[in-house]
Amino acid sequence: MMPKLFRTLAFRLTLWYAGIFTVSSCVAFILFYFLVSRTILNRIDQDLLDKANGFSAVLSMKGVTGVKNLAVLEARAAGEKKIFFRLLYPNGQVFATSHMAYWKNLRVGEEAVKGLISGKKNVFETVALRPDSQRVRVLYHFSGPGVILQTGLSMETYSHFFVAFKRVFIVAMAVVVLLSALCGWFLSRKALAGVGAVTETASRISGSNLDARVPETGNQDELDYLAKTFNKMLDRIAGLVASIREMSDNIAHDLKSPITRIRGLAEITLVQGGDRQAFESMAASTIEESDRLLDMINTMLVISRADAGEGGFRFEPVDVSALVAEACDLFAPVAEDKGVGLECSVPGGAQVMADIGMLQRCLTNLMDNALKYTPARGRVWIEVDADPSDRVEIRVHDTGEGIGEEDRGRIFERFYRVDPSRSEAGAGLGLCLARVIARSHGGDVTVSSVVNGGSCFSISLPKGNLRVI
Repeated sequence: MMPKLFRTLAFRLTLWYAGIFTVSSCVAFILFYFLVSRTILNRIDQDLLDKANGFSAVLSMKGVTGVKNLAVLEARAAGEKKIFFRLLYPNGQVFATSHMAYWKNLRVGEEAVKGLISGKKNVFETVALRPDSQRVRVLYHFSGPGVILQTGLSMETYSHFFVAFKRVFIVAMAVVVLLSALCGWFLSRKALAGVGAVTETASRISGSNLDARVPETGNQDELDYLAKTFNKMLDRIAGLVASIREMSDNIAHDLKSPITRIRGLAEITLVQGGDRQAFESMAASTIEESDRLLDMINTMLVISRADAGEGGFRFEPVDVSALVAEACDLFAPVAEDKGVGLECSVPGGAQVMADIGMLQRCLTNLMDNALKYTPARGRVWIEVDADPSDRVEIRVHDTGEGIGEEDRGRIFERFYRVDPSRSEAGAGLGLCLARVIARSHGGDVTVSSVVNGGSCFSISLPKGNLRVI
């Protein structure tokens, strides 16, 4: 359990919270300690300077004798262990002191005396007095011509304060670390509650259960946005799964028919026997049905690869006008056999960057549909509109029965076929392939239709098509 806990995001966030709060508290305590220590030290220095100025005044009025008497009185009044006074010559020789029994181990600082002689007005030192390492603040000051005053104050009281401060600091830091850890754990668990809901929902989802959703808080925060995004993803996945199931059913249905026909022909031929011609007819029918199956499978592969951006298209300059004219010539006999009028309105000079083979498949699929679903004595016409700016549009019109509004949005789906069209041969992949090809070229295929009033399929392509080259 413990290693698992250590790997959780909540634990790591708790460490971050506790660490940042502890470091911040340490910085605050250290800054406070520094400010307090500087304030105390400045106060001690000011006390020493006040006493030094007092000695200088007495020295100027009453001489050395007056200074000696004042030193003794000051030492007794403050306590011999609290303060001391020495009068020195510039060579460091002591000629007058207060009672020095407690301060006998305190030496005259040679560097401090040299500093006064070199021109400094006051020199301060902090000295550790042996044997108990008691700290003392010492001042060297010229009290008169040729007279140096060395005076010092014990820092024992302030040392006790700093010791107490350190103890408080240790206790306070322990409390801070504990509280910051507890607060960090609470905040991290609170912040990650939404993530836990997402995780729990994801764990409940399986291939047969895509109905679970993450509850949204409505707080409009990052976690609420995550929940909404996750739910949208689940909706999309559910839609894709449903689409895959539907497509699988359609594939099974469309594969079943030709395979059943192949098996039926073979079975009839074997049961009835027959001559060489019967077997040749069966073989020809088998080849025809196999070609249909292969064509459907290859079309599905093209659609899947193009959807995945792996179509392998080879782009080159294509004369759209010439391509449409060739397609019209190719379908002219078909239209004539069916009794449908076929017209082309093709201005010259319309060019795009495209894969010519794929663009031909896109156009022929639309023309084949138009001719297939237009009754005799109907009319199909193709026109090319080259936008002066940056697009070329190929429009295939027909006077067929049209497409209902409820079907118009689904006719580009794989294997989807409008009910009246199910009597016609086909797998329901032509329009899907046409749109995929157009979109792979940076364009699109759209439809406008009126029931019993015909349809118009438009291929819109960019001229330069630089995005897909």
